[in-house]
Amino acid sequence: MIFEKTLMTLAAAAAIAAAAAVSVVSAAFAIYAVLVPLVTPAGAAAIVAAVAALIVAVAGMIAARKVEGHRSHQAPPPAGFDMTSKVVEIVRDRPIMSIGIGLAAGLFALKNPTLTAAVAKAFLDPKPPQR
Repeated sequence: MIFEKTLMTLAAAAAIAAAAAVSVVSAAFAIYAVLVPLVTPAGAAAIVAAVAALIVAVAGMIAARKVEGHRSHQAPPPAGFDMTSKVVEIVRDRPIMSIGIGLAAGLFALKNPTLTAAVAKAFLDPKPPQR
């Protein structure tokens, strides 16, 4: 049940990402079609590329500002070993490695659904009362 919900969520996220990609490409074609009568086709393509680069640069600067703001207002880590904070720290320090590990884990989960279900059941089942 939980595995099905996860797969449905991933499918929905993929559909949203595909729709966003289609709209970005459509917008680029629309800008190109508007610019072709005004400048040469090569010039229109260059302007579309410049607009896309400008949008990416602005989005990157906004993201970088948000990250800098969050890092400057962090509370000191609590004393003692906390697995969650260690994982979050690794993800912050090495985001590309974290993405790769997440993709590998997802592929492993898709290739071995029975093992994934067993691991999920082991973590999600309530503990039996101790005698």
